[in-house]
Parts: sequence; C-alpha cells; structure tokens
Amino acid sequence: MKKLFTSVLIGLAVLSSTACKHPGKEAEAISDTVSENKDETSKDIFTDSYGEKIEVTINHSKGTATVHLEGKTYDLKKSDALPEYTASNEEYQYSNIKGNITLLKKNVDMVLFHTKSEAKGSGPAKMASY
Repeated sequence: MKKLFTSVLIGLAVLSSTACKHPGKEAEAISDTVSENKDETSKDIFTDSYGEKIEVTINHSKGTATVHLEGKTYDLKKSDALPEYTASNEEYQYSNIKGNITLLKKNVDMVLFHTKSEAKGSGPAKMASY
C-alpha cells in the first residue's frame, strides 16, 4: 500500500510540474511567430479611361502581387527577367512599366485592363512666359 501511495504522489508531482511549465512555453512560441510576420507591402488603385478600377497589392518581401479586377482575384509571382515591375502566373501577366499599368491574359493576348499612370507629385506642365 505504501508503494502504491508513493507512486501516485510521484505521478501527481510529475504531472503538475509538466502542466505548469507547458502553457508558458506555448505562449512564447505564439508571440515569436506574430513578430516575424511583418511583410513589406504596398497597395495601389488605378482607374482607366472607362472608369474601371484595378487594385494591386504588392508584397515586396515575398515577391508576389495580388490583383483585384471586376470581382476576380489574380495571384501572381514577381518576374525578375522582365523590366521594372512585372508579375505573372500561367494565364495572366501584370506589369507597371514606366507608368503603363497592364493586366493581360497571356494565352489569347487579350488586354483586360490598361491605363497610363501619372507620376506622383507631378502637377500640370508649366510653360515659360516671355
């Protein structure tokens, strides 16, 4: 009986010491993953001459672009081989080259969206007066 009582006490002691330490370690792990999840992103909305809007979110940390147009979402990967900012997948390609924003469907060469973006901070051109 004495051995049974001793083994039960040892079992309870091990269980209580393990239970007390475990939640603290789990809380530390959660706080570490939250602090590592800071991606550098930028978001732009462009409007074409017909009034259609395209929303582009670029994740510079992951090298991805998410494009929203007419209720559809296109997830694209940055293409380093092409000039300026270009992202694509097997079907679609988004590009922002010298202010020309274009989303096209590659397999049929169909332009889904195109607009010329004005340079930020540039006002109307001033003419010299004589």
